[in-house]
Amino acid sequence: MSAHKRKRGIHLHVMVSEDELNTIHQRMDEAGITNAGAYIRKMAMNGYILNVDLSPVRELVSLQRRCANNLNQVAIHANTYGVYPSEITALQKDYAQLWGRVSDVLKQLTAVVEL
Repeated sequence: MSAHKRKRGIHLHVMVSEDELNTIHQRMDEAGITNAGAYIRKMAMNGYILNVDLSPVRELVSLQRRCANNLNQVAIHANTYGVYPSEITALQKDYAQLWGRVSDVLKQLTAVVEL
């Protein structure tokens, strides 16, 4: 059949590795699509790529490490000398801050998933 009678007359060539091809076939199977051209066309036209800024997660991990370090220091102090109420209050404040950030990150991730 000549190119002028085809609905799609432009050829697009893409090179992939064997692993990439296996992944494409696996995803085609998951989507229930058997025609590679239809799958690639559908993904190129309607698929999307997520670029996620993970800086809030890094900040969250940093806060968690500080809280864990503080908790460890208080546990050592408590086992040696007893616990001061001010130390417990400081830990509660740190954990409140940590869980506030967890909530913020979860809301941002939920917004990404809902796209």
